[in-house]
Amino acid sequence: MPRATITQVAALAGVSIASASRALNGQIASAETVAKVRRAAEELGYVADAAARSLKLGRTQQLAYAVADIGNPVYVEMMSAVERVVSDSGYRLVISSTGTASSSLDVVRDLGRGYVDGMILSPLRVTPELLQALADVPVPVVMLGVASEGSGLDTVQADSVTGMRLAVDHLIAEGRRSIAFINGPVDTTPGRLRLRGFEEAMRDNPGIGSRTVIADDFTIAAGHRAALEALGDSEGFQPDAVVAANDLIGIGVLHAADDLGLSVPDDLAVTGMDNTELSRVARLGLTSVDLGAHERGRVAADLLLARIAEPGRAAHTVTVAPSLVVRGSSRRGQASLRIVEEEDAV
Repeated sequence: MPRATITQVAALAGVSIASASRALNGQIASAETVAKVRRAAEELGYVADAAARSLKLGRTQQLAYAVADIGNPVYVEMMSAVERVVSDSGYRLVISSTGTASSSLDVVRDLGRGYVDGMILSPLRVTPELLQALADVPVPVVMLGVASEGSGLDTVQADSVTGMRLAVDHLIAEGRRSIAFINGPVDTTPGRLRLRGFEEAMRDNPGIGSRTVIADDFTIAAGHRAALEALGDSEGFQPDAVVAANDLIGIGVLHAADDLGLSVPDDLAVTGMDNTELSRVARLGLTSVDLGAHERGRVAADLLLARIAEPGRAAHTVTVAPSLVVRGSSRRGQASLRIVEEEDAV
C-alpha cells in the first residue's frame, strides 16, 4: 500500500501544503489548523520522511548517547535521565556501545556523517587521539567523565575520590581494621580515580591494614575472580572488609565470600560503588557509594541542549557530589536473607 503524502494530508485537512507542513513540524500555525492536520495525518497513517525533514530543518532531531557498556546498570540509569530530558525537547536518543578506546574513537569520528545533532560520551579511557577527534567534531559533545584541562568540552563528572573516602571511613567506623580494595583496570578513568581515593584514605589511616587487587574488568565475573584472590589469605593478609570499585564487582565479592564460607557482614563487610539497582536487590542489600548517576545524566543532557542552542557559550564543568547508602552488607549483626531498607544517605 503506497505511503500517504503531505499533499494528501493537506487535502483531507482542507489546508495548504505549506500550512500542513508547518503544523506537523511544530512551526507557527493556529491551534485549529494543527488539530485538523494531525487528525488527517492520523486517519491516513501519514509518517514524515525523516531524511527530508532533516534536510529541510538543517538538523536530525537525534542525539547520541555513547557508553562503554550498555548492560551496566549505572549507564542504564544515566541513559534514562538523558532520554527523559531530550525527549521532552523533541529529540530521539541513539545508543552506542564503546567498550574499547578504538570504539570510542570510531564513534566520535562518525559524528562527521551528520547522523545526530550532538552526543553525550562516557568513555572508559580518554586518549590523546580521542581528545583530538573531539576537538575536530562538527557537532556539540558533552563528556560524562574527565576531560583534559583546556579541552573546551562541557563535562559532567563524579567525585570518585571522595566517594571512596566515604566507603573507607564507614568501614573503619564499623570497626574494620584490614581492608582490601578490588579495583577494575587502572588504565581507565574510574579505575585510576578510585585507586587514588583508596590510597589517600589509607594514608590518612596508617593503622589500618590494606591490600589492592586489580580485577580485569568491572564485571561480576571479574570481581568474583579477584575476590577469591583477595580473600585467599595471600601473604598472610586476611581482610575483614572489601571495598569494591563498583556494584558489579561488589556482587562478585559477595559470591566469592559465599564460596569461601565467609559470613557477610560478620566475617567480612562489603561495599560497592554506583548505588545501582543491583545493590538494592542483593540478598543483604549492598552498601554502596551513590555517585549521582541520574543527576549526571540529567545535567549532561541539559548541557548538550544548551550547547546546541548556543554554540559559542563558555564550557561548563559540573561535579556531582557522592553520598553513602548503608545497607546490610557492611554492618555487623545484619546477616540475613532479606533485603534491608536503605538508610538516609550520609
